[in-house]
Amino acid sequence: MQLHYINGKFTRGSATESIEVINPATEDAIDSVPRGTEKDALAAIDAAKNAFKSWRRVSANARAEMMHEASHKMKQHRDEIVRLLTLEQGKPVPENEEEFEWLVNTFEYYAELGRHERGRVLPSGEYSQLNMVIKEPFGVAALIVPWNYPLLLLAWKLAPALAAGNTVIIKPSELTPLSTILLIEKCLDHFPEGVINLVNGFGKEVAEPMVLHRDVPVIAFTGSLATGQRIASLAAPMMKKLHLELGGKDAFVIAEDADPELAARALSYAALTNAGQVCTSTERIYLPKKRFSEFTEAIVAFVKDLRLGPGLEPSTDIGPMAGAIYRDKVEDHVKDAVAAGAKVLTGGRRPEKLDKGYFYEPTVMTNVNHSMRIMREETFGPAMPLMEYDSFEQAVDYVNDCDFGLGACLLTQDPMRAKIFLEEVKAGTIWINDPLTDNYAGPFGGMKLSGGARELGIEGLEEFRETKHVHWEFNSAPKSWWYPYGKNGQ
Repeated sequence: MQLHYINGKFTRGSATESIEVINPATEDAIDSVPRGTEKDALAAIDAAKNAFKSWRRVSANARAEMMHEASHKMKQHRDEIVRLLTLEQGKPVPENEEEFEWLVNTFEYYAELGRHERGRVLPSGEYSQLNMVIKEPFGVAALIVPWNYPLLLLAWKLAPALAAGNTVIIKPSELTPLSTILLIEKCLDHFPEGVINLVNGFGKEVAEPMVLHRDVPVIAFTGSLATGQRIASLAAPMMKKLHLELGGKDAFVIAEDADPELAARALSYAALTNAGQVCTSTERIYLPKKRFSEFTEAIVAFVKDLRLGPGLEPSTDIGPMAGAIYRDKVEDHVKDAVAAGAKVLTGGRRPEKLDKGYFYEPTVMTNVNHSMRIMREETFGPAMPLMEYDSFEQAVDYVNDCDFGLGACLLTQDPMRAKIFLEEVKAGTIWINDPLTDNYAGPFGGMKLSGGARELGIEGLEEFRETKHVHWEFNSAPKSWWYPYGKNGQ
């Protein structure tokens, strides 16, 4: 059994029960973790709060050196981390190798960004004054991390939080805690006691006590809209800093000038990476009516050749889904659409040759519309619903006809179409001709119900710093506008 990590020590804490971690490709147990309680969460809060008193005074240079040491250790344990990620999460090894690179490079990026500046000096009203804007850490940050990218999405929060001078409590997903525990054991153990803590368990039992605690001023969460809304409602009375990256229903528009073969490859990558279990996965696809059949044929042909299997097998293109409930949701969306008139062109079922694991065939559908759940609710699985449009302006309207606004993709060589798309589409990230490629220096986050948080870039660091204005007068003489108001003070 793996353990919690509180105040620099691995511990079972107060847990009397455990949670099995399941390999989604085989449905076999890999290991287990203690089922944390409110008592464990409170112990972690105390440790992080006490550590903050000294950690906030550690120089930016010293914090940067510790973060670089962490990235160096990560590289030493690369294969071990990638293998464990694959076992507990299910993605094919190449996708977990990419996640590992993001983990390492995010630490290195924020190690340097964290010592770049701490605010700015303003022009003062008088020569005898100094005005400054100072950026300060909040204190204890609770990092609630999902299962689809357990280390990447942890790094996007943990690295800037540490660089800014905060202490942290990590609540990993109960589905994928093992890689995070390994990361702490092998790569983060040199940080001072209490700076980094981890508590395993379920959200209501472990995360909610952190959300409700007065000594945890920052809640950073990536996950579903419903959970984000609950966090917001619980934290609202305390006016906490909420860093919420929520759901998406990302659209992909193929313009008339696109090449069908290129479109099929780009679209499949955007929709099927991690079996479609990405917050920015393409879940709505719009094709021009004049070339609808041509594009559809190319997409179906390409998708049919993709290979399902365990993530550790070199031949695998698409791994399993994370669990039965997530596969059930995809099945429900597909069945709902078919009942309303949609047509399945390929997929739409569990693969017959894989009798173990939470696999679902990549599914291409037509005859869909915006009244269907598969075009409005987050599916989070390998489904590719194709809908036709008459004009490019109509396609843009379709993209914006959604409550979410995380990202949107466009494939075109027409600069005017690209300009219209990037200006008119309301989404946090716009990808043109290169879907789902992020940039360490480019902020990632959404609009509308996708939440307003930003990760990566200077914006990602700002999420974990609060702003203080300092007005300093060197001359201690009284001011002419002070009391009393009478002439000459009489």
